[in-house]
Amino acid sequence: VTLFLPRTAPSPPPRPVLPQPINHQYTLLPGRSWARVCVCVVTGPRETASYTPGPQCKYKEYEKKVRTEEVDGAKLVKNVAESLEEMFRKKAEAIRVRRLVEAAEEAHLQHEENPDLQYEYFNAVLINEVDEGGNSVELGGEFLLEPNDHFNNLSVNLSLSVVQVPTNMYNKDPDIVNGVHWSEALNKVFVDNFEKDPSLIWQYFGSAKGFFRQYPGVKWHPDEHGVIAFDCRNRKWYIQAATSPKDVVILVDVSGSMKGLRLTIARQTVSSILDTLGDDDFFNIIAYNQEIHYVEPCLNGTLVQADRTNKDHFREHLDKLFAKGIGLLGNALTEAFTILSDFNQTGRGSVCSQAIMLVTDGATQMYDDVFAKFNWPDRKVRIFPYLIGRESAFADNLKWMACANKGYFTQISTLADVQENVMRYLHVMSRPKVIDHEHDTVWTEAYVDSTLRESRGLNPVTTVAMPVFSTKNETKNQGILLGVVGTDIPVQELMKVVPKHKLGIHGYAFAITNNGYILMHPELRPLYQDGQKRRKPNYGSVDLSEVEWEDTDDVLRNAMVNRKTGTFSMEVKTTVDKGKRVLRMHNDYYYTDIRGTPFSVGVALSRGHGKYFFKGNVSVEAGLRDLDQPDVALADEWTYCNTDEHHEHRYLSQIQAIKLYMTGRKTHLKCDRELIQQVLFDAVVTAPLEAYWTGLALNKSENSDKGVEIAFLGTRTGLSRTNLFVVQEQLSNQDLLTAEDKEGVFNSDHFPLWYRRAAEQVPGTYFVFQASQNKSVVLASTAIQLLDDRKSPIVAAVGIQMKLEFFQRKFWTASRQCAALDGKCSISCDNEDIKCYLIDNNGFILVSEDYSQTGLFFGEVEEMTKPHISLRSIFPAQRSQRGKVMMVPCDTAYPAFVSERTIKETAGNIDCDGCTRTFVIQQIPSSNLFMVVVDNKCDCRPSLFVLNLCEHNESLKCDRLKFQKERKKPESCHPFHPQENPMECGAAANLYPRHTAVLLTLLTILTTR
Repeated sequence: VTLFLPRTAPSPPPRPVLPQPINHQYTLLPGRSWARVCVCVVTGPRETASYTPGPQCKYKEYEKKVRTEEVDGAKLVKNVAESLEEMFRKKAEAIRVRRLVEAAEEAHLQHEENPDLQYEYFNAVLINEVDEGGNSVELGGEFLLEPNDHFNNLSVNLSLSVVQVPTNMYNKDPDIVNGVHWSEALNKVFVDNFEKDPSLIWQYFGSAKGFFRQYPGVKWHPDEHGVIAFDCRNRKWYIQAATSPKDVVILVDVSGSMKGLRLTIARQTVSSILDTLGDDDFFNIIAYNQEIHYVEPCLNGTLVQADRTNKDHFREHLDKLFAKGIGLLGNALTEAFTILSDFNQTGRGSVCSQAIMLVTDGATQMYDDVFAKFNWPDRKVRIFPYLIGRESAFADNLKWMACANKGYFTQISTLADVQENVMRYLHVMSRPKVIDHEHDTVWTEAYVDSTLRESRGLNPVTTVAMPVFSTKNETKNQGILLGVVGTDIPVQELMKVVPKHKLGIHGYAFAITNNGYILMHPELRPLYQDGQKRRKPNYGSVDLSEVEWEDTDDVLRNAMVNRKTGTFSMEVKTTVDKGKRVLRMHNDYYYTDIRGTPFSVGVALSRGHGKYFFKGNVSVEAGLRDLDQPDVALADEWTYCNTDEHHEHRYLSQIQAIKLYMTGRKTHLKCDRELIQQVLFDAVVTAPLEAYWTGLALNKSENSDKGVEIAFLGTRTGLSRTNLFVVQEQLSNQDLLTAEDKEGVFNSDHFPLWYRRAAEQVPGTYFVFQASQNKSVVLASTAIQLLDDRKSPIVAAVGIQMKLEFFQRKFWTASRQCAALDGKCSISCDNEDIKCYLIDNNGFILVSEDYSQTGLFFGEVEEMTKPHISLRSIFPAQRSQRGKVMMVPCDTAYPAFVSERTIKETAGNIDCDGCTRTFVIQQIPSSNLFMVVVDNKCDCRPSLFVLNLCEHNESLKCDRLKFQKERKKPESCHPFHPQENPMECGAAANLYPRHTAVLLTLLTILTTR
């Protein structure tokens, strides 16, 4: 998106006399600081220009003590992959053999089931609750909770776990009580794991019976309806660990007998089945009566990936189902078997387990002819009938189908029965894995569990999980799954192993799963709409192509999905400042796989100064002296020293840890010596700032009206220095350079906004903009470059925060100063016939006669239509995908504008309903600002830009659903096992003798073949 400023205009009218450029300066650095680099920031006219050593200061003092090096991207990504591999290995060990899995299986082996067992446990909802008499409620009791910053400042108990039971289940059900009793043995392992690895966060055991044991103990709170919707068994980590990937066809009976409550229960049953499908699964839903109806007509004859978007799409269509006619189940079964066979042959699905879920109120036949044709003798497709309603006139046929096809029969009478009965099929699907005793380790993509936000916070996590099996001899061929153990790893924790100082100002690291979904990426952040933050639902299933969208052919994505090692290059556009501004760069990507996981990792380095860094050297003594100063801070989310590995280090600041490490007093601290050496160098070079800024603060004439509030500096190592020119309480923007100012500080995935924007300005110029989080202040910053060529790294950036009112007042003063000998202006901004504005290079107003217009986009205030301003979306709604036009997932469109850098001044006319309006635009020298003078004689209403970037027509919607991106299938697959007991099918004991005889005969024939 470009602000086109024509160099000439046809027959331009006489131009108004523009005020002289704002050229007075407010100096931030003394002449000898930062290797004799002089930096000045434009703030407006001043009475004096003291402390200004001159505009051509040169780097001298440290020139012979530093060297510039080019970043080796291939070596860098290899090192990042090895660091992540080591982290993942340690997290997985916490749940491996001799820890949680073995402890759980041993505890269950030693436990004898007792249906009359009475056992009090700490229920997560009931702890610390009292009745009207002040006594602890049953399953509650006094439970010590203390705030802990490692767990999002939640109050937790580091000695005990708690148990959560879904609202629809009975807290004292014998199965629950027995499971809670034997799993109590996990408490000791939880505590031991945390002592050995203090970086661990939540550890847990999700039981196949439905309860959820969580460490450390924390209190849970129901929603406003008194409900906790969380059920561990339909979470991704549980599904992936408990079962193998599967292709599923769901058949829904919509014949006339399904009217009313039955159809309502059927819809809920289908929705609950969808909850149990994960990203490695594929599915479709078919409604049937006398005809076959695909719930999504455009997906006739195929399956789609069970990602969140697709499942939500099908849920919307469930409400459109209505009951009429008669049900011809034979035709529906034939269609389902055909789809599974055809889709499996394409190799695009799970290529593992297959199942048909049948939701109906009965079957008049056994349809053995259909099964004989499509499924026998191998019985590769399991049948799971769900009988809806209390009546069971035709139930026996459904029971027989389940038992004859390695499935499971369930009857659902009420809405309250749905979830628990749907979950029963997971036991059957997990049987082959349990009998094989394969403890496959699984990892999820990044997600935020909406029902656990209170206990886990809003930060995305990845989960490592492993199944737990019954090892009792008498149940071995039944393949009983006890549950799944897991632990979370915050994405922010992964970012800490990335050497941000080597990635440069705009560089970043990212990782994806075997499905192409993001594990970590700097764009996996909140989205903004109308300046308000909104989150993508659960952050689940965010594909790499949604953030690296310029890779139209998915070259980068597919190479990483297939776990290749290589390089890739492309031009990119990145939004900053809540989507209002855009950066254009050329990135080089380097990628490789992370061994022992389904992940691949990449790093992106921006060409130019982003591919280079320099190394300096100073004595440790001098560096530590200048580092340990009150005006110095280090990036909170960067890892200079790993203080999470040992409990004794957890409360050390990074500066304290550096001092202990560099003086040899804590030799077992793990620190990045190379990074620390550069931090010490930066501390020494920038040390003169403290005295210089103090001198400015003491000189009252320099800032008599206290318009400039803060001066600050940041370096490429995450070191920052700040100086207040007013007391803290008088700051107009209290959040600047604090954790609340997410885009204004060094984070694990990006440099501050003022640093990034300054680095992209022409060397020696200044970036001035209004702070998004506080409209009453203006920031100005400039970059410090080591040498004068493009390959020279940006070593630091400096800036100031000033009051907007102060900045505007100085502007209006300057705008009234003219170059005429008598000092009088033939025309000035005081003239009622013109309007004056000061805008930045993205078209946002900093100064206007109408104060309320400050911060608005200029096009919202003044009528500026083609050819003077042209609007294009930064994110196009369509793109070419392998020769076809495909619809890209479009969450929000960010319209943005940038000025044409080569044009310094222009004038022109605007036709406004027959009235000609004149405008003049001139760039403020050495800045990103433009002064705009507009003729005020015409009444032009600004036209609104209407963006319809995310409109999907039905054709494109269908293409989007059908199109499946490349993915790598999980290596583990357990579709069936010869030792399975086919009579464990949910109802064999209840079959009529006729059905039992037929079934036994059939099983005898099948097992002897």
